[in-house]
Amino acid sequence: MSAGTRDNELVTSRSVAVLGSTGSIGTQALEVVSRHPGRFTVMALSAGSNVDLVARQAVDHDVPLVAVARADVKRVRDAMATYAAVAGRPAPSPDVVVGDEAATVAAACGADVVLNGITGSIGLRPTLAALGAGSVLALANKESLIVGGALVRAAARPGQIVPVDSEHSAIAQSLRGGRAQEVRRLVITASGGPFRGRTRTELTEVTPEEALAHPNFAMGRVVTTNSATMVNKGLEVIEAHLLFDIPLDRIDVVVHPQQQIHSMVEFHDGSTIAQLGPPRMLVPIALGLSWPERLEDVDVPSDWSVPQTWEFHPLDDDAFPAVRLARQVGAAGGTFPAVYNAANEVCVDAFHDLRIRFPAIVDTVARVVERHNGSNRDASSVEEVLTADRWARQYAAELIGAGPGDDDSTEAW
Repeated sequence: MSAGTRDNELVTSRSVAVLGSTGSIGTQALEVVSRHPGRFTVMALSAGSNVDLVARQAVDHDVPLVAVARADVKRVRDAMATYAAVAGRPAPSPDVVVGDEAATVAAACGADVVLNGITGSIGLRPTLAALGAGSVLALANKESLIVGGALVRAAARPGQIVPVDSEHSAIAQSLRGGRAQEVRRLVITASGGPFRGRTRTELTEVTPEEALAHPNFAMGRVVTTNSATMVNKGLEVIEAHLLFDIPLDRIDVVVHPQQQIHSMVEFHDGSTIAQLGPPRMLVPIALGLSWPERLEDVDVPSDWSVPQTWEFHPLDDDAFPAVRLARQVGAAGGTFPAVYNAANEVCVDAFHDLRIRFPAIVDTVARVVERHNGSNRDASSVEEVLTADRWARQYAAELIGAGPGDDDSTEAW
């Protein structure tokens, strides 16, 4: 499922739909669109609840379809009319869709490219809708591929998915330097997060505020916390396996605090090709929209006239066991990845609510994964995946509510 073109031809103008348009990925995607007039038209936007921002985006880009999960139609239309009046523009009259299926409707609009920037497993149905509509899927919502697994792979034709995660975009770019059969291994880089170098014991007392202090990126609460626990890197290992058909035991993780190298591909002749640049998301997002073309002046390149030192460290599996657990989950397949992801989301919330300590996030996920021995681990339908998702959330909540287990790190604050 390596990234490719839609028709094996270069396209000079594309229609796009942006799911999660008010989040970090979505706002940067619209920034790329604005900086490259004539290259893109925005067909649809979807948002969760930030009505005022999506209304401004809809007016600015003259969008024909606006989808909002948690709002009513009148609220959305009023917000657009208010902003249009302030901006001195005619009041827009796009189609407005609201409710739980709003993002799925937007994903199915038939745009040339659908950028899925939603966070979490709720992005699964929109991912499948975009693929079913024949759109190229620019995938920033890694969870939909991870929990959907075989479902998503079966729905996608070759080259229909273009990765937007910086690590997987780097791999896709590096793979241009060789053939698939020449790849020895993939090397995914990790910043190490805010707690790089700390022992498991030292992690017991870290606070939610410290976990959100990522050294390089400004992201949402779940993604930033996942970076601190290395769950995000575990998810990326599974994602790389599914995207590029490389066995899990040939996908490594290395800590690179500067995050100038976004990931690498090692070939069987001993050479390694890496993609590098500043630790920002603009280039991966732009490539998601324009693949395989590169847009001009998307970001400022690295300054090679400035002395720099880059470090690389092995991952500490004792302090950060999330990647090791993810490999087990990925090898098990079926609904296990959905269980891993769902339990983690519950545990992240519990940590930020001061109900569990930091190491208990992954400890609890591991206990949920171990217990996942129900009668149906199949992932051949969306409902089976979502049933496993719901079970994992419920069981994780029960474990958290029951208090500490064998490890003191599960104690509440």
